[in-house]
Amino acid sequence: MSRKKLPVYLFLGPLESGKTNFIEKIVSNDKFGLDKNILILVCEEGETEYDLSKFGDKNITLHIIDDIDELNAKSLDDIAVTKDIDIVVIEYNGMWHMNSLIANMPENWGVYESVFLADASVFEIYFQNMKSIIIDKLNVSDTVIFNRYENIAEINDLHRIVRSVNRRCKIFYCDDSGVMNPDNLKDPLPFDIDAETIMIKDEDYAIWYNDIMNEAAKYQGKTVRFKALINSRPELPKNVFAIGRYIMTCCEADMEFCWLLSLYNRYYPLEGEKWVSVTADVSVQNYEKQNLDVPVLKITDLYECEPPKEPIATF
Repeated sequence: MSRKKLPVYLFLGPLESGKTNFIEKIVSNDKFGLDKNILILVCEEGETEYDLSKFGDKNITLHIIDDIDELNAKSLDDIAVTKDIDIVVIEYNGMWHMNSLIANMPENWGVYESVFLADASVFEIYFQNMKSIIIDKLNVSDTVIFNRYENIAEINDLHRIVRSVNRRCKIFYCDDSGVMNPDNLKDPLPFDIDAETIMIKDEDYAIWYNDIMNEAAKYQGKTVRFKALINSRPELPKNVFAIGRYIMTCCEADMEFCWLLSLYNRYYPLEGEKWVSVTADVSVQNYEKQNLDVPVLKITDLYECEPPKEPIATF
């Protein structure tokens, strides 16, 4: 495997969301990858094809992957080594799940920045009909850009959808003249993050879970208290548990157990799963390949309790 660490710029979004044009503008900029060998990896073929002449004298390698089965670490590493690649730009298929990409990237590739682009005029329809696949992309996005929003989409609605999934990303609205207008709407949290112990109400679990998973670093050293299910998983060692709740994103069929890795220094026999009230200190571990901070809970107090009035959490 190649030893040189390669930064990956990841561009996500549905078909015809403007990814190709946006990538052409970014890569053709004089400040991007100056004197570097750039690999543009296209994991879908939209109506717009790349015009390599727009990149001037830059050394561009364009590689297209039509089928997800062609996505594997060895073949990608071979391309990177053969072409002595320095920077990777990926236009990722809107219908493929992110774990398919992350699991098949070479070990020395790491996501540097992730950008989600969407056509504002149809985004809400996509979100309603393909919620899980859109959430899959929004979850990992550092920046969200809406195109074609003028006189069509309501900014408050777009903002609300994005923030229900990702509270850390930057949001921009690109107008018809190409100007990027930042989203300045405020998002107060329904709990006090500066409290000695952050108290999470039952109805706020989904919001808190998204917030701590998206902005884990701000919880470093904090103490939290919440109600959740605790269960043991075969892949976890002794005294390490999964603590979380089922979150419904759109319908009963689209439900996922959203949990945090939790360490408990006391013997706790557990069969199946139980509702518990948990107090825990938060520490953060960084996973460089995914450019991801992951919160880990160290349980200081735990006792069994009754389930919340609404056991399934929602946004």
